Amino acid sequence: MNQERRERLGDAAIDVLARSGSRGLTHRAVDAAADVPVGTTKNYFPTRDALLRTGTHRIIELYAAIPRPVPVDRDGLAALLQLMLEHAQGPGRVRVLALLELQREATRTGWLSEPLDAFAAADFAYFEHAQRGAGLPVTPTRAATVTMALHAALPHLVADAPTARTAAGLDDLHAYVTGLLETVYGPPQRDR
Repeated sequence: MNQERRERLGDAAIDVLARSGSRGLTHRAVDAAADVPVGTTKNYFPTRDALLRTGTHRIIELYAAIPRPVPVDRDGLAALLQLMLEHAQGPGRVRVLALLELQREATRTGWLSEPLDAFAAADFAYFEHAQRGAGLPVTPTRAATVTMALHAALPHLVADAPTARTAAGLDDLHAYVTGLLETVYGPPQRDR
């Protein structure tokens, strides 16, 4: 089958998930979002599970393609985390919304947990590696705390809820990430 068409349909599934949620993920909705003839999506992905599976695999594939540098110091780590959160709030918003929707759907659709679990485990491993690369005194608990705080920020960043964003400290992403690192690792040690 045409790989380019499969990717286009996968991207359209992500758009539908972000816009309409998992209940809105239908073959016709994906056909419309991909601007293909009615029935095209069903030809490629005959069941709803197959459609969910392709959306899941496509979003994981797209996230895997994002460069993930390892910072060399604490300031570099803070800048990287801030940039990632800004991206989630801006150009990456659709992917974040779709991923959050897939995670919600996984609570009802057992097989969906497996690929999302592997994806999350890789995310935790990367953030632990990034914290080590920045020279921080990493423990598994510290690394997980930073990663969980980043994940917990995502729903607030993509929601149109400025009051909640301010209450969570997400109205100033630089202060959020530097405060997070200071809370977990203590104040930065500066050479004198």
